[in-house]
Amino acid sequence: MTERAPRGRNGKAGAHKSAETKSAGKQPAAAAVDLPWSVPVVAAEVPETGHHVELEPDEATRQAIAKVADVATLPRLKAIFDLTRLGAEGLRVEGRVLATVVQNCVVTLESIESRIDEAVDLVFRPEAGELPGASAEDVDALDTEVPPETLVDGMVDLGTLATEFLILGIDPYPRKPDAVFDAPPAGDPASHPFAALAALKKDQGSKGGTGNP
Repeated sequence: MTERAPRGRNGKAGAHKSAETKSAGKQPAAAAVDLPWSVPVVAAEVPETGHHVELEPDEATRQAIAKVADVATLPRLKAIFDLTRLGAEGLRVEGRVLATVVQNCVVTLESIESRIDEAVDLVFRPEAGELPGASAEDVDALDTEVPPETLVDGMVDLGTLATEFLILGIDPYPRKPDAVFDAPPAGDPASHPFAALAALKKDQGSKGGTGNP
């Protein structure tokens, strides 16, 4: 059953410091713009046994996210997260962001439907240093190439996180598989960027010369 966490204050891209996924070494977007999907979770309220969350924004929110992500439409967006406590105040977020996006081909301008599947594996802690009450396993979880994120007011905004990873997975230059850009032949004088200007000057010169004796 899909769990919808309560909506809270609007998230802001960059609320979490830029971080890489452990699996792909990618970095979520960090543009300082208001994001329309906010699902804050207080780290200290996550049960010791962990918490599984599945989130899906409504249609109006998807439309707003599509505008921020600069895609034509966003028919589907789902975030699946497993939250695990790290010590008394730390939190690990693992899961995936799944989506279907519709964009315009950069060559033909036709609509293209693409599927997004981004892995998420991030560690959050209140500040630099050791985690209070962290076990040896918790410390091992922090011993990675990916620096831990910093909790904002003790919370992780899963809506903001999902939106950032969605934007991360979108192809900025979508192209249909069979789309081909037909460039003019290399030897074609008309392909020169100033060909039209040269032709205009030539035409004007020929008209001006007609009236001379």
